[in-house]
Amino acid sequence: MDIGSAVGRKIGLTEEQLRELPHYRESAAFSDLEKLVIEFGERMTATPVEISDALFERLRRHFNEAQIVELAAAIAWENFRARFDHALGIESQNFTEGAFCVLPERPPAELERPAQR
Repeated sequence: MDIGSAVGRKIGLTEEQLRELPHYRESAAFSDLEKLVIEFGERMTATPVEISDALFERLRRHFNEAQIVELAAAIAWENFRARFDHALGIESQNFTEGAFCVLPERPPAELERPAQR
């Protein structure tokens, strides 16, 4: 999330949005459309991936098919990058040094990290 927080700032994410991301559904820091896109990303990142017809219908109210494909591709790429980094134990590269960096919330069982390779 280090590079994601840094890039997000460059495209206009606020400190409040970064801090509120884990609770985006209840947060006033995000528009309804932003909440919808975050929900789509969250569902695409879950294992197994399950996107309901209702969620696709809500997306189609705002995006055409090509835009949904592009959004899904961007989410999939970020998911790939995050899983790659985690699998290889790649840590923060200090892109957000001195600034808030959003960290994913994890259940306690996931807090233990396997030995570095």
